[in-house]
Amino acid sequence: MVAAESIPPAGATASGGFTSRPTAADPYAYQVGFGNRFATEALPGVLPIGCNTPQRCKYDLTSEQLNGTPFVSPRASLLNVWFYRIQPSVAHKPFRRLPCSPDLEAVFTPSNPIAVFTPQDLGWDKFPLPSDAEEVDFVAGLKTIAGHGDPTLKEGLAVHVYLANASMKKTAFCNNDGDMLILPQEGRLDIQTEFGKLMVAPGELVVIQAGMKFTVRLPDGVGRGYIQEVYGSHYELPELGPVGSNGMAQPRDFEVPVASFDLDQSAWTIVVKLVGQLFAYEQAHTPFDVVAWHGNYTPYKYALERFINSATVDRDQSDPSIYCVLTAKSKIPGVSTSDFLIFTPKWQVTRNTFRPPYYHRNVATELMGMVYGTWGGSGTSLEPGGLTYEPSYMPHGESYSRWKEATSTDLAPQRVGEDSMAFMMHISAHVSLTKYALERCSNLQPLHDTMWDDFQPGFLNHVDSIAWEDVGAAVASLTAKTNGHVKGL
Repeated sequence: MVAAESIPPAGATASGGFTSRPTAADPYAYQVGFGNRFATEALPGVLPIGCNTPQRCKYDLTSEQLNGTPFVSPRASLLNVWFYRIQPSVAHKPFRRLPCSPDLEAVFTPSNPIAVFTPQDLGWDKFPLPSDAEEVDFVAGLKTIAGHGDPTLKEGLAVHVYLANASMKKTAFCNNDGDMLILPQEGRLDIQTEFGKLMVAPGELVVIQAGMKFTVRLPDGVGRGYIQEVYGSHYELPELGPVGSNGMAQPRDFEVPVASFDLDQSAWTIVVKLVGQLFAYEQAHTPFDVVAWHGNYTPYKYALERFINSATVDRDQSDPSIYCVLTAKSKIPGVSTSDFLIFTPKWQVTRNTFRPPYYHRNVATELMGMVYGTWGGSGTSLEPGGLTYEPSYMPHGESYSRWKEATSTDLAPQRVGEDSMAFMMHISAHVSLTKYALERCSNLQPLHDTMWDDFQPGFLNHVDSIAWEDVGAAVASLTAKTNGHVKGL
């Protein structure tokens, strides 16, 4: 194999835009911005001017378009990219179906026996990494936990974990079911895509959109993390509303690869996921041979510590939607398929306020995980690498001891969440769990059936001090007025 890589120097791309500078932890440069139309070339003069498909591209490269939306989509939502590559993607052998993975799922309708719906709150301790006795790469280490909907209808999502101890070798992955938001928890991911390279560390997220080929190497020897995969829509920045033009996730903090390519005419395997089933084909060249590209349908990464918190600064609580980093729309106007929320360190300064998360019954299902640190909630047990599940409409909240503390403590300004990072997938629909999550994984937490037995309703301590005769008189007066009003109709 002959390999060559060319990256424009830090500070400039082919179009003259800004790129970030490599660091010791991340050797790659990136273009910056969310939803921009980028243009980048690893060799000067490759991008054609004034057209996308010249009769003959420079260096006899081939032009190839990848669409993320239909051709006739409104201009504001149109997503596509033009590649200028050494060989077209179509040059490959026929597909073969791979053996079904019992731990990988895509369809979560009630008719699917693998999809289990339950109203019970559940939790999982840290998902275990593979043993040293076997090599498991990113694709082989995918385990589906939950989801809703169906990728054939292009509506819904899947939640996975990945558990790997080996880099992918001469193999690339292409997910045709949806966009994957990948969140490392342990070990960096060195991801090579058709667009260029990304190094993604715990505390960062990366989005690889549907139809994009990529391979994952593990520079730290292991990889554990979370994935939220959305069908039929793409991640967007949430509206800012009264927050104004700044705050939350800033567009310029999102990073997109610059063009780089390999000269490699050796055998490669491409694994494709379609409706949860894996297929593969062989080709006699690398899929990472894109010398230049332009467009707005791209992979990107984001450092979650850059999220700008908005907070209530006087009294009461804001809803967790103020912590939304990315959202994916559903087909129902005004309703998201899922909001991805991040909880980073912040100040609590409110007065006369119950500061822990309030007792709540939510129309949305909440799946929550932890990247590092400790979680301050007491109603569920959450550790880095673990997960909790709180289904739609079911109540959740703090323990009695936490309630007593929160209702009697001195409300001084307090720094919370220091050195911690937790996240939530705020999913609008009913979510089903998989047989892997409920039966085959060893880290499902036992139910705490006595957790709420000690809850003492404080109201009962005040019964003797209530002037019940006044209450009775008020109720009688109100009843009389109501009956008189009804009779007068």
